Amino acid sequence: MDRNQYIRILDKKLKLIRVEKGFTQDRMAQIIGISKKTLVQIEKGRASLGWTASVAVSSVFGDSEVLQMTFGGDPQDMILTLAFENYEGNYGSTMGGRIWWRDIEIKEGFRIQQNIISKHYRILDDRERRICSSFEFQYMKKRLKELCEAGERHDN
Repeated sequence: MDRNQYIRILDKKLKLIRVEKGFTQDRMAQIIGISKKTLVQIEKGRASLGWTASVAVSSVFGDSEVLQMTFGGDPQDMILTLAFENYEGNYGSTMGGRIWWRDIEIKEGFRIQQNIISKHYRILDDRERRICSSFEFQYMKKRLKELCEAGERHDN
């Protein structure tokens, strides 16, 4: 998935998110920082949110069931993965991937998981904290190897 695909999906789900949250078009437009006219055009499929408004929607409505079902969990994870190629940031603890994730590889307390919906990857440590995320599996394999090697150096 790339930014354009993410935006197109969000464009199609915007009305569902608005209805789920119980907002009028006026209120929704105000919240995400666009005009009501633009919102109406997006809901009719004649315009697009663009990257900035997509980030706003994903951030403000991260608890939306529509968003979580569409992207397989926290949309913030997707935004960071798309915004920064091979993102490595200060992530908090996760639930360990019990719903949206499948384990791909487990090694020395780390595991690579893949999101079953968006298909992006992440590495979790032994305390269920995200280390990094990416759409590139080879990058994730390389990072897993580096993390395991760093662990060996600390053990010696």
